[in-house]
Amino acid sequence: MISSMYVSSQGHTSAHGLDRTSLTTCLREDWDTKGDVMKKVVINVGGMRHETYMSTLKSLPGTRLAKLMDHDPSGDIEFFFDRHPGVFSNVLNYYRTGKLHCPKDVCGPLFEEELAFWEVDKADVEPCCWITFCQHRDAEVALAAFGPSDSKEHHNEEFPESFDVEDHPANSQSCCKRWKAKIWALFDDPFSSKAAKVIAFVSLFFVLLSITAFCLETHESFHTLEQRTELVNNGNHTEEVTYYEIVTEPTLTVVEGVCVVWFIFEFLVRFTCCSNILVFVKNILNIIDFVAILPFFLDVGLGGNALGFLRVLNFVRILRIFKLMRHMVGVRVLVYTLKASVQEFCLLAVFFGIGMLIFSTLEFYAERVHGDPEDPTLSAHTNFKNIPIGFWWAVVTMTTLGYGDMYPETCSGMVIGALCALAGILTIAMPVPVIVNNFRLYYSLAMAQQKLPKKKKRQHLPLSGTLSQPSPSGEQVE
Repeated sequence: MISSMYVSSQGHTSAHGLDRTSLTTCLREDWDTKGDVMKKVVINVGGMRHETYMSTLKSLPGTRLAKLMDHDPSGDIEFFFDRHPGVFSNVLNYYRTGKLHCPKDVCGPLFEEELAFWEVDKADVEPCCWITFCQHRDAEVALAAFGPSDSKEHHNEEFPESFDVEDHPANSQSCCKRWKAKIWALFDDPFSSKAAKVIAFVSLFFVLLSITAFCLETHESFHTLEQRTELVNNGNHTEEVTYYEIVTEPTLTVVEGVCVVWFIFEFLVRFTCCSNILVFVKNILNIIDFVAILPFFLDVGLGGNALGFLRVLNFVRILRIFKLMRHMVGVRVLVYTLKASVQEFCLLAVFFGIGMLIFSTLEFYAERVHGDPEDPTLSAHTNFKNIPIGFWWAVVTMTTLGYGDMYPETCSGMVIGALCALAGILTIAMPVPVIVNNFRLYYSLAMAQQKLPKKKKRQHLPLSGTLSQPSPSGEQVE
């Protein structure tokens, strides 16, 4: 097509007075200088042959194919690449049209690897395909901490080395190091073996038992009212003061003590077997494990006479529920979904803030319009005394909760209240589907990762990046 257009242009020049001989000479000279660019090139990728012009491949300088065209070998040009044929169709279309699109049936990381091989900048992906191109890589990074991976970098930073003894001969590692890796896998990775699953089940049992005991301690059925006497010095004489104190059922204290013994044992084992103490200490879950143990020792050590602010620390025992993140994939998926949806939550907070400010202000003035003229505040008939109080009503109304402690009493206020509830429904409906889609994506990929069979590591020979010499038949092989 390009060569025919070129000849047609020269023929148009011939019509202005050039004879046939001069036209032939002109065409021969131009072909000598530009004919190499107009050569056809055959590219065989994974058994699929493609034909294009050398000028098309030279349109993107710096790419692999453009560099190959600089060699300009004589004779018929044919190259063979043992790469993905489907992805190359999109790459070749990028040479022809200047627009790089991502195929829908190819995983994002694979497409990125192919672009790196062809030395095409991934930033050239069209905006319509950029989300598809990035979502798999982002999901892969987010899911790296969910379970075992076959990648070179282990997902757990506290023990980044491989747990597979088969990959490390006995003489390459010390006995202590190999046993530490095994024990760490038992207590940290419930999917590494059947024994690890049993330990995870035991840990889950103690977590639920501890939380149950913590909740029952607040029930009056487990409280006993005991009379206490205390000698108090009052000047020159001593008085005996009688008072009553609520004592918790001792059985619950014993249950809590057993649970704490297990938590201490588990914490010490993980602390001893970790390879990086600094990373272990900085882990938020390990901090929660340590802090949740402290209230028990404070209560027992001070004999129940701890200061008020120390007794309040008992609430941190409920944080043990976060220990489930280590043993339940679904909880970890939920946490990572919340992290991935921070932008949507910020957008939701902004919408609620705007709606709260607008509707609380409108409701405040709508209620004052119908106030008693003899009332100087114009707010004796309503609960909307000021705009900050209306913030609470706006939030409760926009979330369709409706406690009923505050409600409009005028017709105009009721209309504004209805609009506030409708705006709240629309505000929640907009970002929630995005959060749900993130959870579905992360959960499906996490489940697939957990169900994958464990693969043995194999050593693959890297592909040679040099171009072989032209064969007698004119072919060049990558």
